[in-house]
Amino acid sequence: MMEVLSKTIITLNINGEYKEVVAKPSDILLHTLRNELGLTGAKPSCENGDCGACTILVDGWPIKSCLMLTVEAIGKKIVTVEGLKNAPIQKAFVDNWGFQCGYCTSGFLMVCHALANIHPNADDYVIEQWLQSNLCRCTGYEEIKDAIKSVISDNQSENNSI
Repeated sequence: MMEVLSKTIITLNINGEYKEVVAKPSDILLHTLRNELGLTGAKPSCENGDCGACTILVDGWPIKSCLMLTVEAIGKKIVTVEGLKNAPIQKAFVDNWGFQCGYCTSGFLMVCHALANIHPNADDYVIEQWLQSNLCRCTGYEEIKDAIKSVISDNQSENNSI
């Protein structure tokens, strides 16, 4: 007879803190973040990886949390939008009106934050490629592009002045 896998306690590194959660092997990370940890910044939307509203960072890379099992996050560094604190991309979104209704904003913030860190000299082509991972029904993406460009430009200015 087959043994039924039950819930177990696992430890995750979320926003720089170790958190214990109760999870089944089949639990999706998006639901664990929201329902077990109260981190509601990652939004459930399509839940099949198309929209990007649930994007988080896993070891610095943007990942759609609706496509990741909670157990796959063991030993990884997870950052949600709540963990960004006062990252430059947040101010850039406000300054450049890079949001409309706000539902997709956290996903875009995570992608843009990772982009600025991974590709600090990104050109328009790279920016457009990265932004294809997320959907917004309210805006034409220009304000979002302006926000990421302002962060990249600021980073380049800081590096040139050193």
